[in-house]
Amino acid sequence: MKTRDTRCLSPDAQEDLRFRVVQALRGGMKKSVAARTFGVSRTSLDRWLAIVELGNITSLKSKPRGRPKGTRLAPHQAATTVRLITDRCPDQLKLPFALWTREAVQQLLAARFGLEVSVWTVGRYLAKWGLTPQKPLRRAYERDPVAVQHWLDEEYPAIEKQAKAENAEIHWGDQMGLRSDHQTGTSYGRRGQTPVIPGTGQRFRCNMMSTITNRGELSFMVFKENFNGAVFIKFVTRLLRLRQRKVLLIVDRHPGHRSAEVQRWLARHAERLEVFFLPGYSPDLNPDEFLNQDVKSNALGRQRPATRAELIDDVRSYLRSTQRQPTIVKSYFHAESVRYAAG
Repeated sequence: MKTRDTRCLSPDAQEDLRFRVVQALRGGMKKSVAARTFGVSRTSLDRWLAIVELGNITSLKSKPRGRPKGTRLAPHQAATTVRLITDRCPDQLKLPFALWTREAVQQLLAARFGLEVSVWTVGRYLAKWGLTPQKPLRRAYERDPVAVQHWLDEEYPAIEKQAKAENAEIHWGDQMGLRSDHQTGTSYGRRGQTPVIPGTGQRFRCNMMSTITNRGELSFMVFKENFNGAVFIKFVTRLLRLRQRKVLLIVDRHPGHRSAEVQRWLARHAERLEVFFLPGYSPDLNPDEFLNQDVKSNALGRQRPATRAELIDDVRSYLRSTQRQPTIVKSYFHAESVRYAAG
């Protein structure tokens, strides 16, 4: 169902819709189901639910049309907002965000003061208060340059040659853990003072493994248990059921890929699957790492799930959506460090 433009509804109809949506959510309906059922966006769902959870249910009522009096922040309200942004995290205020984005501040103003302002107006407020988006620094990788060059010049060209000779498919695989308290992107803070996101005692996790090809194919498995040889065998068994040709799988040197159990299994299925290992400390040579970054940035990292089931549902939903868009999967091979694998 397409998202409806609620601005076309009368004020009474808008108010009734907001209360019905919140009642359904508080009754246990999933956000994804509510969005489809009522034809509203996830952003609206999160904003309305945050308003109610902060005890300001009257803000769900429709307001007079036009520019009402009192929509500007009073000085004391601005001071309170700046203090909350610099001293607290959005999730500590029961807002569905991990970082202070303009949308998060927009919901804070609505929940705390009942003010409905645009994201553009929030941006002007933040600039006026001297709050700027800031991004954490990245750490350099540790690796052996000689081994990397040998991979690029000798090992991978040999794998490509084997794939052509055996009419096989080259898949790039990786596994990663996902935590509910992961955050990414930028968060507003005072100019020159990098915001600190404190950890919480309430966190949960899941894991995923995936493979991609330079033809835009994606296979994945999301699971609760720790990654090990048994899980790896389970994943590749499922993978082979979906493939008609032999698979040449390239992965990192995780112990789960190299256990004795895995080696015995690979020996029994050598005609269907062969595994190759990247140089140590070289995740930037694996295109599947860019899928991992995509999942962490967009399936989670900006909003925090409330339960592990919700975390798993968010990750699976995002991966299924990506699976249906081969162009996106192919784009993971466009980065300079993995362009050699684009075919």
